[in-house]
Amino acid sequence: MTPDGSGYAKRRMLHHRHYTVDEANGQLRAVRAIVRRIRDARARLAREHLDGDFETLAELTGGAWPGAEHAQATLEVALGFYRLEELDVVVRDLERGLIDFPALIGGDEAYLCWLLDEPSVGHWHAAGAGFGGRRPLG
Repeated sequence: MTPDGSGYAKRRMLHHRHYTVDEANGQLRAVRAIVRRIRDARARLAREHLDGDFETLAELTGGAWPGAEHAQATLEVALGFYRLEELDVVVRDLERGLIDFPALIGGDEAYLCWLLDEPSVGHWHAAGAGFGGRRPLG
């Protein structure tokens, strides 16, 4: 018997929300747009050499604020990640556009695995497997 008297060990879930394939596919338009906005904003920051340490930037500019464009790009990145967090999706690789949607597969927590340019969610992997363990759905 387990301490709760059920005889079954309770699995620790990493996520509160678990997507079905249809639910994940239903979020792709929004997730795709958010990921692209974040990537574009980060690219603008990198082009301006403003994606590094703010303390170093302050030293180089004498404490001057880098400007409205920098503030807008920084805000876009922060809000984008906040929106993805609200959706309870996992950003694995922003540059590749690799996103995982938490799911339950066979009663176990797993991830529906999607790349930005894929038209729909068509793969999954076990929670500990990562991209290398990616397998087609079905």
